[in-house]
Amino acid sequence: MQIEVKWDSQVVAKFPELAICIGTINNVHPEKDNEQIQKLRKTVYEEVRSKYNIETLKDNPTVRAYRDFYWKLDIDPTKTRPSGEALLRRVLHSDELPCISTVVDAYNLASMQTIIPISGFDKDRITSPFYVRFAKNGETFTGIGMTKPLSLTEKMLVLADEKQVLCIYPYRDCDNTKITTQTRNVLVVAYGAPEISIEQLKNATETTLNYIRQVAGGEIEAIKVFSATTK
Repeated sequence: MQIEVKWDSQVVAKFPELAICIGTINNVHPEKDNEQIQKLRKTVYEEVRSKYNIETLKDNPTVRAYRDFYWKLDIDPTKTRPSGEALLRRVLHSDELPCISTVVDAYNLASMQTIIPISGFDKDRITSPFYVRFAKNGETFTGIGMTKPLSLTEKMLVLADEKQVLCIYPYRDCDNTKITTQTRNVLVVAYGAPEISIEQLKNATETTLNYIRQVAGGEIEAIKVFSATTK
C-alpha cells in the first residue's frame, strides 16, 4: 500500500503543528493469548508503575499536551480521556488492560507506555489516501464496542479514508476496520497534538510495531510521519 495523507485546509489553519505517524507490518498471526504477550505485559506494567504516579500524572508534559488539545476540540479530557492516558491510569490503579488479542494488546501496551494515542487497523479493510478532517454534520460512525452508530458533528476531528471514518481523533476506532485474529496485515497510527514532537510519534510507532512483531510475528514494512504543513 502506498500511503498518502491529505490534510483538510480547516485543520491546517487551526492546528498547523499537527502530525501523525503511520506504520505497517505484514504477515502477522494474531492469537487470543500467548506466552510472549504475557511476558511483555508484565514488563511494561512494572515499568510504568515504577515511572509514573497517579496523583501527578496530570502534570506530565505529554498528558498535558493532549488534554490542552482536547479542550480546543471541545472535548472535556477529564470525562473522555486521551487513549494513552486512559490506559495508563487503568494500570496505575492496579487494574489490568483488557485482553483482546496479541496484536491489539501489543499496541495498547505501546500506547500506555508512550502515552501517545495509537490506532490499529486491518490494513486490508482500509484504503489510502487517508484524510485528517472535521466530520460532516450527521455523518455516521460505529466505533468498537458501540451498539448503534453515532451521529458526528462538524466539531469532531476524524481520520478517514474514501469510504468511512476510521477514527474519531484520537480516541475511538471504527468497528468495521478493527484487528481480529483473522487479520494478517496491520496499519498503526500514532496521533499527534500541538507540543508533541515528531520524535515522540516515531518512537511510539516503532515501539508498537516492534511489540507486534515480538508477540505475533510479521515483517515491518514502513514508518512515516505526515505533518499538516509539510507537502
